Amino acid sequence: MDNTIRIQKLLSDQGVLSRRRTEELIREGRITVNGRPARLGHPVDPGRDIVAIDGERVWFKKKKKNYYVMLHKPRGYLTTMQDDRGRRTVADLVAGFPAHLYPVGRLDKDSEGLLLLTNDGNFANTLMHPGNHIGKTYRVTVRPEVTEDQLVRLAAGVTLDDGYTTQPAQVHVLAQQPGRAVLQVTITEGKNRQIRRMCEAVGLEVARLKRTYIGPLKLGMLQPGEYRELTAGELSAIRAYMQKADNRRKGEEAAGKAAEKPGRPAGETAPKPEGRKPLSRKPLGRR
Repeated sequence: MDNTIRIQKLLSDQGVLSRRRTEELIREGRITVNGRPARLGHPVDPGRDIVAIDGERVWFKKKKKNYYVMLHKPRGYLTTMQDDRGRRTVADLVAGFPAHLYPVGRLDKDSEGLLLLTNDGNFANTLMHPGNHIGKTYRVTVRPEVTEDQLVRLAAGVTLDDGYTTQPAQVHVLAQQPGRAVLQVTITEGKNRQIRRMCEAVGLEVARLKRTYIGPLKLGMLQPGEYRELTAGELSAIRAYMQKADNRRKGEEAAGKAAEKPGRPAGETAPKPEGRKPLSRKPLGRR
């Protein structure tokens, strides 16, 4: 019986490293399997093979309990579990937790709000998959006051400084005062510093950025620097939300492959069965 697992998945599932971090260390030659440098996708039998990181053996647990934690990240903390320059990280805030966690997605140093941490690799990968378009909602304080034209541009999608055009967003004005405005913005993608760059593209300066929702999960009254495990109800809600998003993505991918089958003229899509509604492309934002 083949008991091997790809090394990225194994270390992620065991809560040792995220898949991305595992790939980085493999490329740097810092991970070995049975004394030899590991390669991307290296098959590992956790019951037989010896995996080491920087020469230190990794001991695999036969049964692992998964944890799902909500953290209110304060401003001034990096969304990483370690920093070579000694700067404050979210790892400092969850240092007393009984399992090794890693963040799901990122909030930049100057941003605050809802951040999820887990040791469940499958959960993290589904939530972060760019094709699943998971809705994330932010409370954004901008300068100066916002105009109707700027709101329309933010909602329709703007071209960032690297040429990328953002997907449509949900934008609402929560408060407007001379020289400042407070917006609620929901996006379904996660480019680096995206909200800040979107605002810059339309002539707005972000004074404060706080994430308040991820899908159906709400930050609520959790104070900066505090964390707690998700309740059973919250975990059930986010799993159902993720499953819906994942199913929709797979359906769209299957439809796209069907449209590309040989024998159909270029540019012509597969005929839609009568009586069946087309797949909805409405963003999975906060309801």
